[in-house]
Amino acid sequence: MNESYLTIKETASSEITIQKSRFIGYALPCESEEDAQLFIRNTREKYRDAKHHCYAYIIGVNSGIMRYSDDGEPGGTAGMPMMDVLKNSGIVNCCVVVVRYFGGILLGTGGLVRAYTQACKAAVEAASVVRMELSVVMECMVAYPFWNQIQFSLQNMPVSIDHVSYTDSVHFNLCARSRDLAAAVAVIDNLTGGKAVWSEPEEKYMPWNA
Repeated sequence: MNESYLTIKETASSEITIQKSRFIGYALPCESEEDAQLFIRNTREKYRDAKHHCYAYIIGVNSGIMRYSDDGEPGGTAGMPMMDVLKNSGIVNCCVVVVRYFGGILLGTGGLVRAYTQACKAAVEAASVVRMELSVVMECMVAYPFWNQIQFSLQNMPVSIDHVSYTDSVHFNLCARSRDLAAAVAVIDNLTGGKAVWSEPEEKYMPWNA
């Protein structure tokens, strides 16, 4: 598996106006072509009165699926420039749709390329690019007397704790990049004298700050 990849954090939109034409860009994080196609259909339905619904998407950590459409704009003036934005940014698992309401002024091929490029970039920026890194999630169970010290000891380490529950003991998920896991587990085991109970590790991609 790849150690990391770039994608967008969340669904977002942005709008620009060029020569009275409105360009509304939407960006969606997605992990399958089905999700991308559903997003495109929903956007078409939402803006059914718009003249063009151009899109580009890259699916797969290794960019296995790449599709784009000019949707009636002159060939190479919309979908391909949008695809170039994604490829040049190194972003995958992302779909961008740019909806155009024609303003009555012809932009020419160069103007269209610039407009769709700008609209795509604005949508991606609004969605925030993040680096997804191969990580490990392990559920841990510890006795109450250890809990405060565990939280204090881990607060400056590159790990996160979530899904905390308090029953007869404290249950939580420890999340860490693969390279950081062993150090965090060692801290907890040392604090509890080896009495922490661990689940089997689960590998998944998660966003982390640099």
